[in-house]
Amino acid sequence: MLFVAARDVSAKSAGALAAAGLGRAHARALHFIARNPGLSVAELLGFLRVTKQSLNRVLNDLLQNGLVERKTGMQDRRTRRLQLTSAGKVLADAVWNAQRPIIAAAFKAAGQDAVNGYRKVMVGIAGEPERWRTKP
Repeated sequence: MLFVAARDVSAKSAGALAAAGLGRAHARALHFIARNPGLSVAELLGFLRVTKQSLNRVLNDLLQNGLVERKTGMQDRRTRRLQLTSAGKVLADAVWNAQRPIIAAAFKAAGQDAVNGYRKVMVGIAGEPERWRTKP
């Protein structure tokens, strides 16, 4: 059910992504960059748990399309910090706004006790948010 739900939620934003010539891997990167402005490339790798080669392809697409900008870190000039451009914010919002209704409707239909239970299940699978960046 988890995979079917993820497939169906992702499908809701496929149109916005396809219009930009992008796919689900790009949406995942946009998601984490949008919610963590100034995220380093290494931190994004930790969130996504993909190879550097895979991330490089996705990141290059986002940079070339003007959706993400990469800046040199202020404390460590070797670090590259990522943030969305205004066009990137528009696309990230379009992706989320396409997905939000199906998620909100499911939560509303389930009720608060079920939502709390769902969160416990997700934490049981993924761990608390501070663990998401570290490798298992």
